[in-house]
Amino acid sequence: MSINGQCLCGQVKYELDNQPGVMGICHCKNCQRQAGSAYSTLAAVPSPEFKFTRGQPKLYEDKDTNSGNTVQRYFCGNCGSPIYSALSAQPDMVYLKTGTLDDTAAFKPQFQAWCDSKQDWVTLEEGVPAMATQ
Repeated sequence: MSINGQCLCGQVKYELDNQPGVMGICHCKNCQRQAGSAYSTLAAVPSPEFKFTRGQPKLYEDKDTNSGNTVQRYFCGNCGSPIYSALSAQPDMVYLKTGTLDDTAAFKPQFQAWCDSKQDWVTLEEGVPAMATQ
């Protein structure tokens, strides 16, 4: 059974062969800006298990990051929905933006990163490991 997802307008659709692996929350300022929200929810997916079934996203290379690593941020060129991020240091993995999944019921964060830059009004998830940076 495949897992499906798409952008807001439906021009970019994808499927996964298996449930995503590690899931988490990123509070870094760049994810806040990219998501237009307080944080970004992510799921690690092996690249070979991630396939586009419709359309192709556009790429923005985010070079001004706290980690010093360039983050490749893929998004729908029509509606702007973020689809996934990728790191050159981890070429076999993509970090799916879980809000684009058709069914988000399986999302359970297992980590919280860059908590030192979280919004002041955000309460961290109890029982979920929280890292000040990455």
